[in-house]
Amino acid sequence: NKPPGLLVHPTPRVREGTLWNGLLFRARSWGEGRLPGLVHRLDRDTSGVLLVAKTRPVLIALARALRSQEARKEYLALVYGRIEGSKGRIDLGILRDPVHGKRWAASKSEGQPSSTLWERLAESERAPLTLLACRLLTGRTHQIRVHLAAKGWPIVGDPLYGEPRYVGITDAEIAERCRGFPRQALHARRLAFMHPVRRVRMEVEAPLPEDLAGLLAAARMA
Repeated sequence: NKPPGLLVHPTPRVREGTLWNGLLFRARSWGEGRLPGLVHRLDRDTSGVLLVAKTRPVLIALARALRSQEARKEYLALVYGRIEGSKGRIDLGILRDPVHGKRWAASKSEGQPSSTLWERLAESERAPLTLLACRLLTGRTHQIRVHLAAKGWPIVGDPLYGEPRYVGITDAEIAERCRGFPRQALHARRLAFMHPVRRVRMEVEAPLPEDLAGLLAAARMA
């Protein structure tokens, strides 16, 4: 259950204090021939379920399992706006933003084909905020963040794809909470997959972190 703010693996600027460093420390007690392998990744400021293998064969098998149609990756996203309809699907290509090198962009005609299912779970009683459950059908970088922003539903606190829509919220407390939220309000809630050895369906769920749970409670959505 990765907390928000924790980098998954080292970068040229950050060499220590990452999840990977912690896994290497823990792996010393796993036994000979066992080393951690990241089956998938989460952005630094995204919280929730992250799957790690202890051996190379299991890493390959789990990566294959997550690519199958039996697997499910489900996220919670708190977005600005009120959304018509209870559920839907976003099909947009994702490619590098030609202007901003750190961003990705959505396109109807270019980029890697990408699909996201969404379902409306709750709306705030105090502000135009909506809680969505998003399921990835493909696994592109920043996919949920890019797709929701392209639909006009930016995630609260998203530093790359968000918008300062808190300025339009009339409830002063909620506006201030949204303005001060330190990260994208995105949480990897559930991961389901077929166990590669036992051949039974596994489902793992991560509880909400305190920061997002507090914001949802204040907005009367929890």
